[in-house]
Amino acid sequence: MIIYPAIDIKGGRAVRLLQGRADQETVYATDPAEVAKTFQATGSPWVHVVDLDGAFAGSPQNLARVEAIAQTGMQVQLGGGMRDRETIERALGLGVSRVVIGTRAAESAEFVAEMVQAFGEKIAVGIDAKDGQVAVKGWVDTTGVGAIDLAKRMDAIGVQTIIYTDIGTDGMLTGPNFAAQEEMADAVSATIIASGGVSRREDVIGLAEIEKRRPNLGGVIVGKALYEKRVELSDLLAIAKT
Repeated sequence: MIIYPAIDIKGGRAVRLLQGRADQETVYATDPAEVAKTFQATGSPWVHVVDLDGAFAGSPQNLARVEAIAQTGMQVQLGGGMRDRETIERALGLGVSRVVIGTRAAESAEFVAEMVQAFGEKIAVGIDAKDGQVAVKGWVDTTGVGAIDLAKRMDAIGVQTIIYTDIGTDGMLTGPNFAAQEEMADAVSATIIASGGVSRREDVIGLAEIEKRRPNLGGVIVGKALYEKRVELSDLLAIAKT
């Protein structure tokens, strides 16, 4: 299982939002690349980056910051405003390893299929759910589409990685929705990266236990718990290797 330490960028700064609400923001660093370097020094090969301004605006707003992170040599998984081919190509051209399509995936399976055909494993789909229903546009709108149904459609067109975020737990430090993550892993063959709610090392251990039953639960994104020092990245990386 891969640990993905997270950097959310808003206004050029590394922040965390509570349940994705723009008015519930905590600033943790003014230079996201410096945060990435601390993750890299700890031994993490990957970093999960979200351009929050891009998610709300519909197109990336912090690509200079993203490029600086990519220049550290880390593998960057980027989401936020990835809604057309030109934007995706631009991000990959900056050194991003994997682009996460969220809102557009809920709107057009055809678009995702085209991107998978063009870029293969460099394309991931982000499914953000509230009460099992897909939310889009920075979690502002809910769609009425079931998260599992969308995941199955994405799996069928060849998406290899799905990032599944339970909005109800994101940023709350209350623990992941283990049942929802296992249900998602059981429903598809794509690799599932769990996101939302990790607050302690036992949460990662719990997800690792699910991985034993569902080997395609291949990763977990950890954000606020790292910034508030509730967990140590080195410890989580060690757990993930066992």
